Amino acid sequence: MQRLTRLIYPPQCLTCDEMVESEGRLCPSCWSRTPFIVDHPCDACGKPLIGDTQAGDLCDDCRSMPRAWSRGRAVMLYADNARGVVLRLKHGDRTDLARPAGAWLAQAAKPLLVDGMIVAPVPLHWMRLLRRRYNQSALLAQQVAKLHRLSYIPDLLRRPIATRTLDGMTAVQRSETVAGAIVFNERRRAAIAGRPVLLIDDVMTTGATLAQCANACRRAGAAGVFVAVLARVDREH
Repeated sequence: MQRLTRLIYPPQCLTCDEMVESEGRLCPSCWSRTPFIVDHPCDACGKPLIGDTQAGDLCDDCRSMPRAWSRGRAVMLYADNARGVVLRLKHGDRTDLARPAGAWLAQAAKPLLVDGMIVAPVPLHWMRLLRRRYNQSALLAQQVAKLHRLSYIPDLLRRPIATRTLDGMTAVQRSETVAGAIVFNERRRAAIAGRPVLLIDDVMTTGATLAQCANACRRAGAAGVFVAVLARVDREH
């Protein structure tokens, strides 16, 4: 039956109409336009490093201003076809992208995994969730937890304050806007005590939102906080 279905509806590239060998893949053209992060990225924010680098190195931003979390990874830069993938997932009702993108994210997050880790998404305010009908970060987090057989707690964090969109804001403005907007779900306090947390989001720009999430987890008793995102904004691109 599956073979017949493939004959009638051959698998297509995730981001164009080109046929591919199997579901959940990019065609060679789209793959070449997707800036995946390889080699040794910044160990804290996942940004690609330039020059002679090695595992554990940090970018200039993370050296000058340490992150609220321990380590981080990103799958790709938020540019070209990667931006299209994120926007389709986030605003285009392309929830089918969560499965392959979640697999990419699970692979990128491998260096961060430790025993007893909890996977949790960056939360949405209920009004935004109502409009969008799903939390794209939760879809990604669910895939990462499933593939690595980790505990998944989708409501570990809450967003009781509806903030305006952060697009176009400076790092300081972003930090001020999200201050206090994300809190820990007290019903999950027993679950997090003494355990490390892997936070999942779709895009990291300055890291202000993830910092709020990380601080909330630490105050609640997490043993450590790590972050993994689908795309990383690089201000140099």
